[in-house]
Amino acid sequence: MDNSHTRRGQLCWFRVPKVGLIAVNDGIILRNHIPRILKQHFKGKPYYVDLLDLFNEVEFQTASGQMLDLITTHEGEKDLSKYTLPVYRRIVQYKTAYYSFYLPVACALLMSGENLDNFVDVKNILVDMGTYFQVQDDFLDCFGDPEFIGKIGTDIEDYKCSWLVVQALERADESQKKLLSENYGKADSKCVAKVKALYKDLNLEGVFADYESKSYEKLISSIEAQPSKAVQDVLKSFLHKIYKRQK
Repeated sequence: MDNSHTRRGQLCWFRVPKVGLIAVNDGIILRNHIPRILKQHFKGKPYYVDLLDLFNEVEFQTASGQMLDLITTHEGEKDLSKYTLPVYRRIVQYKTAYYSFYLPVACALLMSGENLDNFVDVKNILVDMGTYFQVQDDFLDCFGDPEFIGKIGTDIEDYKCSWLVVQALERADESQKKLLSENYGKADSKCVAKVKALYKDLNLEGVFADYESKSYEKLISSIEAQPSKAVQDVLKSFLHKIYKRQK
């Protein structure tokens, strides 16, 4: 859907010769393995239905996030004024945070006999962590080393509602906004270079460093307010895996 070239250091599956659009059906087959795996391992357990329900709900949230992402960045209607922080947060929350961060912890809670309604604060912390993770991803897409992160960043060419462009729009003067609108979303390497140069002029690397340290402090504070030490430990282990990551 992103028209990307590489993922995890390898050619995207749909770009492999003889695969192409067959990749869509391959995706459907993989998705259908989720209930089959859950049935094989958990049928008969008291939490089995809740587990199925959780996976279905999170899949819906993720697909909704991907839809928001795709329609916000739709080719035919290039309008950078739509790219605001609330729009960005909503896309990220649904597209990334629920499946990456909330789902594994929610599974563990269900399997230990807990009711998810009693862990709304934990859910909110994990969604905030997922948002921070996606901001890192957006930063690395532009400033990371493709050899190291395992993919070639295409957010600028793809006209993505990225954290960087949202921050740039908040800080840019009229001439800088004009430069952005003329060059953002073009597959021309000269246009991409102009956008990256503007990001440097606006010191977005410094803005990101500031955001990262403040996010960490806020997350640690929220985690340490949790009554359960075991829950605190799990949340801290998640956070320390991603804090200041380079890929």
